Amino acid sequence: MSFAEFWQHFAADIWPQLVQALGETLYMTIPSVILAYLVGLPLGVLLVITRKGGVKPMPVFNMVLGAVINFLRPIPFLILLALLAPATRALVGIAFGEPKAVIFPLFISAFPYVARMTEGSFNEVDGGVVEAAQSMGSTTMQIIAKVLIPEAMPSLVNGVAICTVTILGYTTMASAVGGGGLGSLAIIYGLNLRRYDVMYSASILLVILVQIITVLGTFLTRKVDHRIR
Repeated sequence: MSFAEFWQHFAADIWPQLVQALGETLYMTIPSVILAYLVGLPLGVLLVITRKGGVKPMPVFNMVLGAVINFLRPIPFLILLALLAPATRALVGIAFGEPKAVIFPLFISAFPYVARMTEGSFNEVDGGVVEAAQSMGSTTMQIIAKVLIPEAMPSLVNGVAICTVTILGYTTMASAVGGGGLGSLAIIYGLNLRRYDVMYSASILLVILVQIITVLGTFLTRKVDHRIR
């Protein structure tokens, strides 16, 4: 097959499938990341401020919250898909077979990870800065909004990129339940049907997407880092 013939075949047959699969991947990934941060970020803040020696120590609450997060974190995504099937069906009307059925399990799988990453980001903040804010009479919310978040912003932004790439990797497992996306295209339509042109094209596009997210995350991290001028 000549290059012209391959390109014609690619444009007519493979490209439309890649565009659809890319849309499905982004449809699963973006809402999952947003939901994971809407829940995980506040939980990460609570883990930091309620720890022993924190801004507002609540050891028992901190221990219980930490235990819940630690319980959810190690559950493999495919097992979580099965465990959450009844809840997913109740929320979106279907548990398997469509991209929308994967969003809820992705969110549940990701928010404990986000909470721990947020905790780690805030732990990097110099304790002296927090103590200075406390000595000036700052409230807990003021310390969070004006000290912890601004000081930890570079790490938080980098964490968003890492979380997005992680969730993107989880979407490739959606093929196990017919969730669609680039992973499903590469495995089901490409590998299983021996359409290696489709498999390699979907895999390369997935790698490119990961690289774009990584480079963008690095760029934004540097932009918000006040130490780099």
